[in-house]
Amino acid sequence: MKQWFNKQWLNKTMINKTMAKGYFITGTDTDVGKTWVSLGLLTLLNNAGYSTTVMKPVSAGCKQTPEGLRNDDAIELIKHATVKPAYGSVNPYAFEAAIAPHIAAQNEGTDINIATITKLFDDISQKADFTIVEGAGGWKVPINATQTMADMAKAFELPVILVVGMKLGCLNHAILTVDSMLNKEIEIAGWVANSLNPYFEEQLANTDTLKSLLPTPFLGSIPYLKTKDLYLVAERLNL
Repeated sequence: MKQWFNKQWLNKTMINKTMAKGYFITGTDTDVGKTWVSLGLLTLLNNAGYSTTVMKPVSAGCKQTPEGLRNDDAIELIKHATVKPAYGSVNPYAFEAAIAPHIAAQNEGTDINIATITKLFDDISQKADFTIVEGAGGWKVPINATQTMADMAKAFELPVILVVGMKLGCLNHAILTVDSMLNKEIEIAGWVANSLNPYFEEQLANTDTLKSLLPTPFLGSIPYLKTKDLYLVAERLNL
């Protein structure tokens, strides 16, 4: 355990018992760092003395195991939570094919049902101070014939943290995503800039542009990391 992190960084955070019971983590696209931010947030909350639990309601690209289909991100989330629900409660909709979740569900004759997911959330969230829910793909990825990940986030009634993958095109993606959230009357906790490419030119300028254009709090910038360092990620998050 890093003493500096425990004693100094956590003393600077603004976490308190009046805050929301959790966060919904979404992204401007797939593979923009939602899981790393979720794990960093768990690390921050755990070391601040809060109990935490998790959900990854929908996942595609799962592996067959003796226990059934398992998603690496969901497993990591459970590993870093202090309250660890059964896998089936954390990830009720798991699909082997690494494709859009509604297509994976159709191919398997399954319908992703938000009511089923929220019932599990209501049970899980009672058992910890904070529940971190990680979405799948980007903000508006379809989950069935009529609903998207945005509808799922709305159903949870949790503040949303948007992970912006810093790359060419991120300005458009971030602005459109936040516009969609505001139109859906979503409570936005803020956004995080996550570096995806160490050679991306003008990353600082792009971050500054989003700071000036997005009407939501800036929660921190995570540098490009070759290997996972959850303490570093946590230190970069400012709640």
